[in-house]
Amino acid sequence: MGIVVRDGYELSTDPSRINLGRVHRWLSEDSYWALGRSLQVQELANAGSLVCGIYRIGNGAQVGFARAVTDGATFGWLCDVYVDPADRGRGLGRWLAEHVRDELFNRGVRRILLSTADAHGVYAGVGFAALATPERWMELDQR
Repeated sequence: MGIVVRDGYELSTDPSRINLGRVHRWLSEDSYWALGRSLQVQELANAGSLVCGIYRIGNGAQVGFARAVTDGATFGWLCDVYVDPADRGRGLGRWLAEHVRDELFNRGVRRILLSTADAHGVYAGVGFAALATPERWMELDQR
């Protein structure tokens, strides 16, 4: 479980540090992709994922979150990337995406997907691109 420090913030992959209540509030009340998600679903999602948190050095408050659903060998899905509005504009979302990418690459994962409606520039900056062959991909969405 790595810890990285930068610009007054600390990034950690220690799942015990995740403030589940705060993450749930952010995602279920403020994100466009997880509105209304229950606390139980968030807890299960975190348990089955590689999770990362960003914390303010000094008071330890969690200000960012991301998780990756992965088999740890071939495939990963980067999701639930969120930075508290008070801490946006400092590159923290990009830092989360970079760190998750590197963690997965270090495990041997070579394909990572994500979905975004509004942060294409953030993810392009860490190497993500539109699907090269979208005609090969399908989805089953039961929302």
